[in-house]
Amino acid sequence: MEEPTVQAAETLFVNEFTDGILNPNAAMLGPLKDGGTIIANTAPGCWGPMITPAIRGGHEVTKPVYVEGAEVGDALVIEIQSIQVTSLATSSGTDEAQSDRFIGDPFVKVKCPGCGKLYPSTIVQGIGQEAIKCATCGTDTTPFKMTNGYTMALSHKGDIGLTLGREATRRIAQNAKEFMRTPENSIQNPVTAFAPSDLIGLMARMRPFVGQLGTTPSKAMPDSHNAGDFGTALIGAPHEFTMTVDELDIHRTDGHMDISRARAGAVVICPVKVPGGGVYVGDMHAMQGDGEIAGHTTDVAGIVQLKVSVLKKVDIQGPILLPNSEDLPYTAKPFTKEEKRVARNLAEEFGVKTIEDSFPLSFVGSGANLNVATDNALARAAKLFDLTVEEVKNRATITGSIEIGRHPGVVTATMLMPKTLLKQARIYKPIKRQYD
Repeated sequence: MEEPTVQAAETLFVNEFTDGILNPNAAMLGPLKDGGTIIANTAPGCWGPMITPAIRGGHEVTKPVYVEGAEVGDALVIEIQSIQVTSLATSSGTDEAQSDRFIGDPFVKVKCPGCGKLYPSTIVQGIGQEAIKCATCGTDTTPFKMTNGYTMALSHKGDIGLTLGREATRRIAQNAKEFMRTPENSIQNPVTAFAPSDLIGLMARMRPFVGQLGTTPSKAMPDSHNAGDFGTALIGAPHEFTMTVDELDIHRTDGHMDISRARAGAVVICPVKVPGGGVYVGDMHAMQGDGEIAGHTTDVAGIVQLKVSVLKKVDIQGPILLPNSEDLPYTAKPFTKEEKRVARNLAEEFGVKTIEDSFPLSFVGSGANLNVATDNALARAAKLFDLTVEEVKNRATITGSIEIGRHPGVVTATMLMPKTLLKQARIYKPIKRQYD
C-alpha cells in the first residue's frame, strides 16, 4: 500500500464503508496528519450486515484511513473524543444460522437458497424475518434468523432505551431505515424490518461504545474475524480468506474487540502492521454488559470523533486499552496522595528503598476461548516489558483484573506497571496523559 500523494488532512470526515473485508492492498482514505482528527458517521454493525449478503464480513466498518508517518512496527494512539448515537431505534437478539444459505461461513459466503447466486443483492419487502429477498429470484435469503429478539426505542437524550410491544415494533419496521438512521453510503438492510418483540417493557441504561476500532490487518480478512475468537473460523475455511493458525496470529490486529470500556474518554493504542496503519471504526452499540453473552447487542448508527497520533518504534502485538479511570478495576485505579503517604510509611518501617511510581493499562487478548485469550493478553504484556508471564500474572492479580470483553474469547488483562518499564517500552507519554 503506497502513501496517498495528496496533502495530509488535519481533520478527515469519513462516511464510506468497506464491503466487510479488511484488505491491506486496497486504497485507503486520507492521508491524515499525525495528531489529526477523524470524524466518522458509522453504520450499525452485526445484525444489519448479517442480513445483507453483499456485505461479506459480518460488519460494515469505515474505509481505513492512512496516517502520515505510521510505519510497520510503530503504534497508533487513538483517543476516543466523543460518541453520539444517531439511531432512534434498533433491533437485536440471539441468532441461528440457516444452514442452506451459506458455504462454510454465514458471515462470509452467503448463497441464495433459490437461485444459488453467491453474495446476492437483496431488497426489503414487507416486514418480519422473511422480508429480505434475493433481488434476482425473490427468495427469502437471510442467512441468520433471530431465536429471541427485541426492538428498542432510544431516548433523544441518549440515556435510556426501552423495548417495545408488537404494535410499536411493526410501526418502526415499516419505516425501518428512518429509525435506524443508517448513513447514506451504507448498503445494509435495516434490522428493524425484522420487527422482533419477544422482550417488552425492558429498560436499559445507554452507554455507547464502539465494538470495532483498530488498524488494518496485514492479510485480507473479514472485519468481524479480525480477532482470535471469531478468527478461528478462518482456519482451513472453504473460501479465499482461509488461514493457518500461525497466519491468523501474525496478521490480525484484534480491531473487533466488543469491549464496552472502549467509549468516549478512553484511549486505544493499536499495532501498525501495514504502512499508514489503516484506522477503521464501526459497530457502535448503545449499551452492553461484559461478555456480550447474547452474541449481539443494540447496534446503532452514530458519530465518532477520534484523535490519532503516531507512536514511533512501539512494536506491540495487539491493542492496549487505557479506559476511563472510573472503568478501571478497583485494584488498578491510580493511587491517591493519602495512599502514597501510607505506602511511604510502610517503606520506612520495613526498609524498602524505592516504591514504584505506577500507572494502569489493559492488554487486549483474544483466542478460541477465554482461557486462550487470557494467556494471549498475559503473553503480550510479558513480551512488551521483557518480563516473565509469572510476574505479569502476579501484577494482574494484585493490581488489576482479568475482564471479559466478548464471550467466547476477548479479554483485557489490566494491571499497574512502573513508570520505568512504561518508558522503556516507549508508551509512557499517552498513559501519563490519560491518568496523571
